[in-house]
Amino acid sequence: MNRRNPLIVALDVENRASALRLVEQCGELIPFYKVGLELFTAEGPALVRELVGAGKQVFLDLKMYDIGETVRRAAARAADLGVSLLTVHCVPQVIRAAVEGVEGSQTKILAVTVLTSFDQRDLEDIGIAGRTPAEHVLWLAGRGLEAGTHGFVCSPLEAARLRALVGGGRLLVTPGVRSAGAAAHDQKRVATPAEALAAGADYLVIGREITRATDPRAAAQRILGEVADGC
Repeated sequence: MNRRNPLIVALDVENRASALRLVEQCGELIPFYKVGLELFTAEGPALVRELVGAGKQVFLDLKMYDIGETVRRAAARAADLGVSLLTVHCVPQVIRAAVEGVEGSQTKILAVTVLTSFDQRDLEDIGIAGRTPAEHVLWLAGRGLEAGTHGFVCSPLEAARLRALVGGGRLLVTPGVRSAGAAAHDQKRVATPAEALAAGADYLVIGREITRATDPRAAAQRILGEVADGC
């Protein structure tokens, strides 16, 4: 995987035309893109194949959560598409099935811990009491490690503690990354790009700050400049 450029641009758009327009605008500056639920539902595997065929890396963010056999088979199909990263929920049975499904491919499984839109109250709403979001991330991560995940998705606020737990052998991918002064939108646990990388993140998922900019390439270039200045 490309480790020199840490940006993954989230193609959180409604159709192929909008996605490919963004990819064209960013050009060679951005080699890595996230395809999530909205775009995958709209365009399906064909768009993923198109991006991979154009030399781009794809982070397929589907947060799979189903019985083991279903996840294993679906993960295998994702690997067949050539995706670099695939997300599942941080549940041991789900992780083990996904890892088995991508065995022999270049696809890496990322376990999603606590969504960056969640705070303490949101955890309590789903019956998780007695743990802060950061504590619950670490609790989940311990089980994810035992299940053999290749990495984790976490907020940048938990990245340092998670890196200390997992060491250097697992990928950490952080959404909830915003430049200083940029709108947080629906994200509740955020940090700047430089802060997230300093905390131990390998990749930064950035969406609206780039995709809704008048000039997406210039926005991405600015963020890369912030990262360089902060290192």
